[in-house]
Amino acid sequence: MGKNMALRLAKKGIDVILTYNSKLEEAAQVVSEIERAGQKAAALQFNAGDIKSLDTFITRLKEVLKTTFHANHIDFLINNAGIGINAPFAETTEAQFDELMNIHLKGVFFLTQKSLPLLNDGGRIVNLSTGLARFSGPGYAAYAAMKGGMETLTRYMAKELGSRGIAVNVVAPGAIETDFGGGAVRDNAQYNQAVSSVTALGRAGLPDDIGGVVAFLCTDEARWINGQRIEVSGGMNL
Repeated sequence: MGKNMALRLAKKGIDVILTYNSKLEEAAQVVSEIERAGQKAAALQFNAGDIKSLDTFITRLKEVLKTTFHANHIDFLINNAGIGINAPFAETTEAQFDELMNIHLKGVFFLTQKSLPLLNDGGRIVNLSTGLARFSGPGYAAYAAMKGGMETLTRYMAKELGSRGIAVNVVAPGAIETDFGGGAVRDNAQYNQAVSSVTALGRAGLPDDIGGVVAFLCTDEARWINGQRIEVSGGMNL
C-alpha cells in the first residue's frame, strides 16, 4: 500500500520521501517511477519499531530535505509502516505484543512528535488503522488493540495540533491483497473468497483502493476533514 500511496501522491504533484525497512531495490524503483512522473523523490531506510533510531532518522530526513528538495520542512506525514502477526489471544507472547506496539503505536507516537518541528503549519497527518478495530477477527487481538490506540491517538493529535492548522485523520483499510501478513489475502484463494463473501462490494481490497484516499486527504479539497476515521473496506462485515 505504501508504494501505491507514494505514486498517487506524486500524481497530485506532491514530492515524496518514502521509507523502507529492507527492500532497498524496490524502494529505488518507486523513486525512479515518481521522478519519471515529474516529481522529486527520495527513499530513506527506516525501522519504525526501533524507537532508539528516531533521532538519527530525523537527522537524515533534514539532510535529504536540504540536498534533494532544497527545503527545510514537510507538508504531510503518512504513518503507514506495519506488520501483521496472527496469534490467538491466549498464545500471544510478550515479544509479539511489544513488536506490534513499537511499530504500530509507540513508533508512530514518537516519530510524529519528533517530526512536528519539520511539519509546516496547515499540514496534514494521515495515520493507518484497520477494519479489525471495528469488527473482530480471531488471531488479531494484539494487532487490533494497537490500531484502536492509533485511532484514539489520532483524535488527540487533531485536537492538540489544530491551533497550527494541522489536520489529522486515520484511514482504516479492510482486507487488502498485499504482502501483509504473508500475503494471505492475495495468495490464499480460500481466504480471499471468505473476505469477498463478507464484503458488500463482493471482493477483497486492492492497494489502489487505498492510495487515492490517502492522497485525497493531502489535498485542499480535504481541508475540512479532521479527526476522522475513514474506513476503506468495500463494506466489510457491515
